[in-house]
Amino acid sequence: MFQIRYAEIEDDSLADAKERERMLIQRSIDLMAVAREDGANSFAASEAILFVVRLWSSFLEDLGQSNNELPDQLRASLISIGIWILKEAEAIRQQESDNFDGLIEISEIIRDGIK
Repeated sequence: MFQIRYAEIEDDSLADAKERERMLIQRSIDLMAVAREDGANSFAASEAILFVVRLWSSFLEDLGQSNNELPDQLRASLISIGIWILKEAEAIRQQESDNFDGLIEISEIIRDGIK
């Protein structure tokens, strides 16, 4: 009985965590969409880039932990994607790029892949 309840709680916690990740990625997509419309030099762009950098820095920290239970190949792929996102965000911040479309597209793919 106790094991069943614990398993249910564990499943709920995992489902809740995944839903939070989807919501955070969606928030980053929403912010980047506004930034794309307002332009790379706008306050919206600064806000979006700050959010994306914080979000992906957190994801990368988690992915780098030895107790992360994702398969190694998936972790490595997500780390590579995260590094690309951070580099692209920095290029936008430095006004060397305005590639919000690329960031949005990759973020949508990641969001949709969280199950």
